[in-house]
Amino acid sequence: MTQSTHREFGKFTTLVALTDEKTALDLLPHFKSFKVMTGKVGSMDLSKVISSVETAAKRGGLIDGNIYRETHSLYHAILEALQGVTRGDLSVGEIMRTVGLRFAIVRGNPYDSGDEGEWLAVCFYGTIGAPIRGKEHEALGLGINHI
Repeated sequence: MTQSTHREFGKFTTLVALTDEKTALDLLPHFKSFKVMTGKVGSMDLSKVISSVETAAKRGGLIDGNIYRETHSLYHAILEALQGVTRGDLSVGEIMRTVGLRFAIVRGNPYDSGDEGEWLAVCFYGTIGAPIRGKEHEALGLGINHI
């Protein structure tokens, strides 16, 4: 990997959320050893969005739910990504907004040195807006956290 590879960890995760894993790997093949999980979630309740991502990560083997630091790292990456989607106001249903999101979770060490350890990135792409079809707009959020 090149010295600047770590700067592409978020780019790779975003590409997976916007397209799919194969397309992202075609563009950034040096991430082929990283673990990837994708999914979809829609809700007026952010706790359901958080739970959906956590459940996917646990069921997909991206994190070990029995190891607190892995769950904690994922939680903070999710919250950071949701800050982007919600423009900093972590609420949806309470203020009559709903989200329909695709998500990507990526785990790996984006640095040249193994001593840097593993990191998690979460990216959401989709829509947010009034709970009326056609009254929403696109949104994107990215969160990265060390394990």
